[in-house]
Amino acid sequence: MDLSRRSLLQTTGCGFGWLAASALAGRGAAAASSPALPHHPAKAKRVIFLFMQGGVSHVDSYDYKPRLWKDDQKVIDIADPRTVAKTGKGSPQRLKKPLWEFSQHGQSGRHASDLFPHINRHVDDLCFLHGMHTEGVAHGPATLFLHTGTTSFIRPSMGAWVMYGLGAENENLPGFITLSPSLGNGGPRNYGNAFLPAIHQGTPVGRSGLPATEGSIKNITNSLWTPEQQRRQLELLRALGQEQLRPGDQEMEAVLESYELAWRMQNNAPGVLDLAGESESTLRLYGIGEKTTDNFGRQCLMARRLAEQGVRFIQVNYGDNSNNPAWDQHSNLPKHGEHAAAVDKPIAGLLTDLKQRGLLEDTLVWWGGEFGRTPYAERNGTGRDHNPLGFTVWLAGGGVKAGHAHGATDELGHMAVEGKVHMHDLHATILHLLGLDHERLTFRHAGRDFRLTDVHGHVVHDILT
Repeated sequence: MDLSRRSLLQTTGCGFGWLAASALAGRGAAAASSPALPHHPAKAKRVIFLFMQGGVSHVDSYDYKPRLWKDDQKVIDIADPRTVAKTGKGSPQRLKKPLWEFSQHGQSGRHASDLFPHINRHVDDLCFLHGMHTEGVAHGPATLFLHTGTTSFIRPSMGAWVMYGLGAENENLPGFITLSPSLGNGGPRNYGNAFLPAIHQGTPVGRSGLPATEGSIKNITNSLWTPEQQRRQLELLRALGQEQLRPGDQEMEAVLESYELAWRMQNNAPGVLDLAGESESTLRLYGIGEKTTDNFGRQCLMARRLAEQGVRFIQVNYGDNSNNPAWDQHSNLPKHGEHAAAVDKPIAGLLTDLKQRGLLEDTLVWWGGEFGRTPYAERNGTGRDHNPLGFTVWLAGGGVKAGHAHGATDELGHMAVEGKVHMHDLHATILHLLGLDHERLTFRHAGRDFRLTDVHGHVVHDILT
């Protein structure tokens, strides 16, 4: 007997009630491989990570070092990470003073340069970690380490671990979204799931180099079929998938879950990513409509809208797809000023908006790059090299002390010497704020239990409220 597509849909589709029930069963199966509940009371419900790809110079922004002015152009021996890696010893380097002036800001009196004047108005909301250090001298390894806790192996990204530990808060949207991610220095591995169930991987919206106005989730709409036709197609796919599904087949389960989520997203995601309903005052707050800040402003406003809708981990990327990304000024440090102008007002607007809406209390905002930059000059004195030995990141909201500074680098800003926070420690602390114990958040793979922090990491309790 000939069977038309319409007849097949009619005979195999068992109704949307059955579809909803099986979807719930599928989510239950996925949850069986996840802790699903926090280990302790959480202070943050979600994370917005503002990734400054390439490495912002901490000694030109938030790490005030008077000696760099005093000894500008002085040549001293320094254990330069690249030279040490190649020769096992340091080398003579010429100190370089900051290009931007520092002053104290807010009631907390925190030192910050005029590189980020808008963010400086929020120093009393920020928690600075001045003793950061990490693994990897080059962008690729260091970027992978920031996102996955390893410099070379294929491991789940931090957002995937958060999803694995907590699950999605809004079943109609992905729980982990990355806005305008770069294709380089790890690319999709920076938001991948590796050996975790595929339902925990990040969903990219747009890509680096593409205007935010064109950024969207691919294939979120279907102009060829009516909603009813798409619903019936989904019923068929689900029925066929259930026929092939075997117990413990996480890959097939993830495929079926993706179909279900895609169906629900069609009615929700386009509206969340559409900024048309925002007020003129809100658009101005983020710098939208201004040539310099429009693009990153749109990304930051999208992040706020996604946070409102219950997305757990939102990454906002400022970078590009080259091997020398954005903030990587080896020979043109004044370029930092152009990048700062593009992100300063949008980030300040995001902090203001979150605070006004009461979202900053349970949203952890994390700002930083994969490493910092050296206090000495490079390439005829016009730039700075990579520095994984000491740098600054800041956090805001979500249970961290406001107007607080933790740790310090040496008098040059070269190495972390006090209150040292390794990237593993930062990962452990962020998971802790989300209610997850980094030592208990494990996944069995290839005969051993893996975790984001491997066998390392300590929660930095001194910065917690």
